[in-house]
Amino acid sequence: MRAIKIGFLLVVLLVGSGCANRSVQTRPSAPADMPVVAAVGEANDLPASVAKDPESPSVEVASAADAEADASVIEQDLALVYGDVAVWDPWEKQNRRVHRFNTVVDAHVLRPLALAYTRAVPAPVRAGVGRFFRNLGEPANAINHVLQGHPGHSLAAFGRFAINTTLGIGGVFDPASRFGLRRRDEEDAGQTLGTWGWRRSRYLVVPLLGPRTVRDTLSLVADQRMAPLRYISDGTAAAALQALDVVDGRARLSAFDDARQDAYDDYAFVRDAWSQRRVHQIEDGTSSD
Repeated sequence: MRAIKIGFLLVVLLVGSGCANRSVQTRPSAPADMPVVAAVGEANDLPASVAKDPESPSVEVASAADAEADASVIEQDLALVYGDVAVWDPWEKQNRRVHRFNTVVDAHVLRPLALAYTRAVPAPVRAGVGRFFRNLGEPANAINHVLQGHPGHSLAAFGRFAINTTLGIGGVFDPASRFGLRRRDEEDAGQTLGTWGWRRSRYLVVPLLGPRTVRDTLSLVADQRMAPLRYISDGTAAAALQALDVVDGRARLSAFDDARQDAYDDYAFVRDAWSQRRVHQIEDGTSSD
């Protein structure tokens, strides 16, 4: 009986988002934020490209806008690779071993699942799934904005969560943007610690989670406390949603696969690009409201 309820929940989420995407109005795309490896929890900021539908002009316009934003984000992240941030990597030998392990897992498990998901699930539905999981992150965004000294951003995040959870059917849709509450980059406890002064931290590759720093790894405890899925009483339902989040997040990173394959040293490429992006996220957190 529990499996039937879980299946019904996922079907409602996927089918509902696909149907209602046919009435999406065109709006400016919010800035997206994409990491460079399959640490998929961070990939929700990358908008999924929307396939063209000749019967739905509004979806076709949204498709072009999302594709343009997608390309822009990738270009920005690639440009960050050539910055001058020095990476503190005293554990490189061990990190490379873990990186190889993660790469094998990604190649044989995550990437095939992501490709199958992309082929089986229409782009408008994937877009709704991505919005659903991003909405779950808004309470954590609000808390971290307060801790970083940005009360205005915090109120906006709470407002987005309230509007999208109710009017947006659990966040599958984004009516909050139409009310002027634009989506900002996701915030986490690691960024908050960075704005408090812990700027330099040893680079660390975590099994299955990918690139981190010691600071960001320790902050996972706080991040987990703020994760809404943690408070779902049905453990099976929570696990199913977490699995969907992982696969959907990895699918959003597929646009970066070619760049990694062309890199001379994949480990150094991922490390440097991720570190540059992380510095950018923390510096953004120190900006004024």
